[in-house]
Amino acid sequence: MVLEHYISDLLYRYNCVAVPNFGAFLTQKRNAKLVEESNTFYPPTKEISFNRQLTTNDGLLVSYIAEVEKSTYEAVLTKIEAVVTEWTEELTNNKTLFLENIGELTLNTEEKIQFKPLEKVNYLTSSFGLTSFNSASITREVLKEEVELLEETIPFIITPEKRETTSFRPYLKYAAIFLLALSTGLTAYRGYKQSETTKQLVQQEAQERVSKHIQEATFFESSPLELPSITLNATTAIKNAIHGDSDKNQTVHYIVAGAFRYKTNAEKKIRQLKRRGYNASYFGTNTHGLHMVSYDHFTDTEKALETLKQVKRSHSKDAWLFSAR
Repeated sequence: MVLEHYISDLLYRYNCVAVPNFGAFLTQKRNAKLVEESNTFYPPTKEISFNRQLTTNDGLLVSYIAEVEKSTYEAVLTKIEAVVTEWTEELTNNKTLFLENIGELTLNTEEKIQFKPLEKVNYLTSSFGLTSFNSASITREVLKEEVELLEETIPFIITPEKRETTSFRPYLKYAAIFLLALSTGLTAYRGYKQSETTKQLVQQEAQERVSKHIQEATFFESSPLELPSITLNATTAIKNAIHGDSDKNQTVHYIVAGAFRYKTNAEKKIRQLKRRGYNASYFGTNTHGLHMVSYDHFTDTEKALETLKQVKRSHSKDAWLFSAR
């Protein structure tokens, strides 16, 4: 019976396999390691050791062999005792006891068993197929430094290329420069046109929103509403209708009370403001056909701004200033 084969089988599954009246083989898990001196990588493994003090029969080895060989427990125990006797005699005669896939056992000068495990077998099942390997060190940085040192001591000498007079390569160079300039110009032109188009679309959208907001505004006598502050271009006809042609070179500031779709509502608004003491007036229609009413109008900018502040505090915070020349 080759006892070490059964011991080796059990070491894959158990951390301790005891041989009756001889000792126990123990395994302990070790993590992966890298030996920098030799650039060698070792995967996770089970490290085998031997304990001469554990000689008690725990039944694991005997029961396993009896099951494999289809024999009785007593018969297998007798065979193991015979193998142990042979192992002990070999060690006593100063011979090395070699156990396949496990290791070597010898006796030292103090009559104690020394065990040297065999590292070629990895009993850790999770590391099955993994073996140690050696990788040569990378000398990339060393080679780079050597090249730089070589360039400093021996500079490169570049010999100008001889060109034939009939060569067409200069024309290729000029053609490439021309194509590059043309491509750059076209790209810049497309970007400029796109920017201009985007700007026009934004301005058009803003003007349409203002126009829609004004055209949808409708004012009634029972609930006079004022338009929010917007910027409109006053026509010369509006100003001339109030002040005549003599003032057309002078800027007039109107404190706008509102713009009305129907002129009757504008007139009612003027009467309401006059009853409150304002110098209200009607100063024509804007480009959207709305009738515009002001609290008052001034040619003095400071006075117009001061009055606008008073109106916002006392009457309507939506009043706004409109200037026309």
